[in-house]
Amino acid sequence: MNTAFRKKLPGTQLDYFDARAAVDAIQPGAWAKLPYTSRVLAENLVRRCDPATLNASLSQLIERKRDLDFPWFPARVVCHDILGQTALVDLAGLRDAIALQGGDPALVNPVVPTQLVVDHSLAVECGGFDPDAFDKNRAIEDRRNEDRFDFINWTKKAFKNVDVIPPGNGILHQINLERMSPVIQSVDGVAFPDTLVGTDSHTPMVDALGVIAIGVGGLEAESVMLGRASWMRLPDIIGVELSGKPQPGITATDIVLALTEFLRKQKVVSSYLEFYGEGASHLTLGDRATISNMAPEYGSTAAMFYIDEQTIKYLKLTGREDDTVKLVEAYAKETGLWGDALVGAEYERVLKFDLSSVTRNIAGPSNPHNRVATADLAARGISGVVENEPGLMPDGACIIAAITSCTNTNNPRNMIAAGLLARNANARGLTRKPWVKSSLAPGSKTVTLYLEEAGLLPELEQLGFGVVAYACTSCNGMSGALDPVIQKEVVERDLYATAVLSGNRNFDGRIHPYAKQAFLASPPLVVAYAIAGTIRFDIEKDVLGHDANGQPVMLKDIWPSDEEIDAIVASAVKPEQFRKVYIPMFARGADSGERADPLYDWRAQSTYIRRPPYWEGALAGERTLRGMLPLAVLGDNITTDHLSPSNAIMLNSAAGEYLHKMGLPEEDFNSYATHRGDHLTAQRATFANPTLKNEMVRDADGKIKAGSLARVEPEGKVLRMWEAIETYMERKQPLIIVAGADYGQGSSRDWAAKGVRLAGVEAIVAEGFERIHRTNLVGMGVLPLEFKPGVNRLTLALDGTESYDVIGAREPRATLTLVIHRRNGERVEVPVTCRLDTAEEVSIYEAGGVLQRFAQDFLESAKAA
Repeated sequence: MNTAFRKKLPGTQLDYFDARAAVDAIQPGAWAKLPYTSRVLAENLVRRCDPATLNASLSQLIERKRDLDFPWFPARVVCHDILGQTALVDLAGLRDAIALQGGDPALVNPVVPTQLVVDHSLAVECGGFDPDAFDKNRAIEDRRNEDRFDFINWTKKAFKNVDVIPPGNGILHQINLERMSPVIQSVDGVAFPDTLVGTDSHTPMVDALGVIAIGVGGLEAESVMLGRASWMRLPDIIGVELSGKPQPGITATDIVLALTEFLRKQKVVSSYLEFYGEGASHLTLGDRATISNMAPEYGSTAAMFYIDEQTIKYLKLTGREDDTVKLVEAYAKETGLWGDALVGAEYERVLKFDLSSVTRNIAGPSNPHNRVATADLAARGISGVVENEPGLMPDGACIIAAITSCTNTNNPRNMIAAGLLARNANARGLTRKPWVKSSLAPGSKTVTLYLEEAGLLPELEQLGFGVVAYACTSCNGMSGALDPVIQKEVVERDLYATAVLSGNRNFDGRIHPYAKQAFLASPPLVVAYAIAGTIRFDIEKDVLGHDANGQPVMLKDIWPSDEEIDAIVASAVKPEQFRKVYIPMFARGADSGERADPLYDWRAQSTYIRRPPYWEGALAGERTLRGMLPLAVLGDNITTDHLSPSNAIMLNSAAGEYLHKMGLPEEDFNSYATHRGDHLTAQRATFANPTLKNEMVRDADGKIKAGSLARVEPEGKVLRMWEAIETYMERKQPLIIVAGADYGQGSSRDWAAKGVRLAGVEAIVAEGFERIHRTNLVGMGVLPLEFKPGVNRLTLALDGTESYDVIGAREPRATLTLVIHRRNGERVEVPVTCRLDTAEEVSIYEAGGVLQRFAQDFLESAKAA
């Protein structure tokens, strides 16, 4: 701690660390040019860094150097129950491993405060047209997840610094935005910026508050939990200057879908974005949060807004204590984090985006950045009325219409707009089509309170959008089963069925097994599509229905005005609603002080929770990086949903067959995501996505076959992926994966890395990696390698019959040699970049992974003591 820069914060009883003085002492006037991100990182260094290395680390920020690592110490870790639970399963396994070596397992605890919210476990088995849907879905959730919830409850009592918010209370990121983040922390008499990492890609949602919050995999989160610094190099910090103001009738969803398309094209992967400009002042905090939430969809690590009057207005609206609000304003203005103080900030690049250019949009099919203006749907071939036989579902039938996800349910304007559109539709006699499974799953209970206050919840319920849960639901692929009659028709007619949701992801196969494609839309548009009943419908021009007088009704006739939306938000959304929800929630979540046995009593027959194997068998052995055979040769844009899907488990899948063998009834198979605490189930999900295209598997005409398939070499036999993995595991055959660009897009899913490591994959060579997945691979001891520009699987004519070696000294971003042995005896040497980006990552990789590294260090420190 650098006490030389510790000062009194005017108007408070608190101290703060003057990063401006520290920076300007090195280079006078440098602070005024630093972006917001660099200022927060500088404060973190001044407060936490070793004084002997402080100046060198600060110089990196000042001079924009990227050649050395510097430490970042996040103030807290947030987890949802899927990755949070698996992280804690890993820590429980680590305790067992340390106990077996004679260490004290009770000493293994998160050092950094860790908050876990159970929000990813509920499936919408009962739709929003059932008045008892919420209670029924919660009862099913508890029954299916009894093993998991028992373990989660144990963690709260067994580990220090772990706080659990139980199921049925909301979505992690919305709770974080509305309550958990104080924006400015106060600990031991010192005020400092709130910072965090989270085990979910959408953790950047609270970047909208001016809080540096990034999504990481559970493995990296475990490292931070255990007190290690998160080592980083200065990221590209890109300014996004917003101009103009949204046109009438344009929602935050429309804006973020347009931005996602724009920013993907601008190639902002792994960068930190800072939004500013006159246009930013026209965005509410809710609008900003919708934009920040979708950072992973446009590929950035963070999506920052600075602290300003909108921040203060939001903190007051959400019922934060007066002292908290005053501290945020005083600290930001004193330390240069207030918006007006950033006018001199300099960026590597500045991108310009005009908010007035945004039209009403949807995104799809298949990717969040595939934006389509609703006015262009017919021209793009997505809409267009098709004549259908009476009594049958139409082509493009919308079988799922879900108002879901914290991305959009955090925003009162979005939710009020949906309620008003429902009210107007009801008044004109419009109804939801009977084949549409509709649902409303807000990220916070406050949404229900203000919809009730506005008299709009009954209007949504009348159209089938009753509250089914306070959880992620369809956005996480937990849409639940279809009505058997509907499912039968979809299957027998091989119907092109679709989903429309207000979520952030619509990857192939994610939302529902029987929805061939999915589209992202604003909450009011979701209601409109439930009325239309099909995506093959020009939502702007076609007639939604007829009123009691036989008059046609179109979308424009029921779309609410901005003035009415804003008036109802102003009258119906109140601070006391947030206090009513959150004060008892966090009082209940407080640590009771009761402690449990430090070692978990693993349930032998559980398919949800099992002691992890990362310290034994092949995983404890050396990775030779020699004689590797390809498990898969893949194209561009392989997502973590391809690598380890999260949606419902089908009986005919490898995981489904295993669960059936273990005696689990098919109706309780649950999702892949919920079984990730049991490696025997979860590893059977590796590459289990039915839309996977492994270029090693082709039909007689040479066309790539879609499916969870692999070709076992040297026999050349095509098997289901899991059978191929089993075959290679029995042979103890080291494996490699070859891929294209943007490998590992999507959720921060540990099992996308754990699954391939358990399969025997030692290296992955790709044209490029998404940030979180690359760090997860390192955390599991898998070597990420990157082709040099202009070189890829196609230029090398790889067909999967080759074997591979990797040679060279593994150092940060060193050039290694990928040796390709072709079947004809030819040897090809290809230079590749070692994507171990820091010395810390090299250390983790060489130890075999994060957990192995910590166990080694823990036992060595115990011996030294």
